Amino acid sequence: QVQLVESGGGLVQAGGSLRLSCVASGSIASIDDMAWYRRTPGNQRELVASISSSGSANYADSLRGRFTISRDNAKNMVYLEIVTLKPEDTARYYCNADILLSGRRGRSTYWGRGTQVTVSS
Repeated sequence: QVQLVESGGGLVQAGGSLRLSCVASGSIASIDDMAWYRRTPGNQRELVASISSSGSANYADSLRGRFTISRDNAKNMVYLEIVTLKPEDTARYYCNADILLSGRRGRSTYWGRGTQVTVSS
């Protein structure tokens, strides 16, 4: 079994910053790509950023500049730093990861339950 657990969300004033964390645990042999998604009220889940195991990052074009994704492979963690928060960043943020389980063939994608970010104006 694999668990992804996000943390770091909360209520923040516009202009502030947050650092979200996500840790993967379980019988993990290796983790390939990791990513952050968000679901804003009334909208579908959208990709915020992804990062490969070698550290190559990609960002949604509309969100480039205020979001920084990083990871710590030794700790099976991925981070998302958000600066200059705006009310429209209010969303539930989810991490996901492509994981190869120990003793298994083939990778599967796992999701966390999310952490809520609320930005007040």
